[in-house]
Amino acid sequence: MRSTKKNFFEKFANWATMATGSSAAFILAGGTVIIWAATGPVFHYSETWQLIINTGTTIVTFLMVFLIQKSQNKDSKAIHLKLNEIIAAQLGASNRMVNIEDITEDELDKLHKFYVRIAILAKQEEDLGCSHSIDAADDNHEYKAKSVRRSPAKKIAKTANGHQSK
Repeated sequence: MRSTKKNFFEKFANWATMATGSSAAFILAGGTVIIWAATGPVFHYSETWQLIINTGTTIVTFLMVFLIQKSQNKDSKAIHLKLNEIIAAQLGASNRMVNIEDITEDELDKLHKFYVRIAILAKQEEDLGCSHSIDAADDNHEYKAKSVRRSPAKKIAKTANGHQSK
């Protein structure tokens, strides 16, 4: 599944992300600032002296934005794929949630409202084992609530076997 060939930019971005996120890179950057500050009196705190650090940090920051974005895009894609695999593997999970990151903001808002409704239904239950899915929360609410509730005889049997009951 893994490609043996990576393009130059991806190799460079991976290397640069690792290198710039290291302790050595921080020490190098800190040392650069200290050396620059120490040379201030030598250059009489001139505009050129100030321009050097301003230009250098601007260029580094500009380039790092793209490297960081590349790294975050790759991480985000990997996380979404892992989550999609978990959703696809779970019997009771809604497959409509796979690739949900591709839907519109309005659709996400509608789903959020739906999950708020599920949370309200779940709070009405005394048993934490009663759960709801996106695919039929309202329709399944009563069924799930009834199937999770235990008769007094079952509660006593569970308690006798070492399980705690409500």
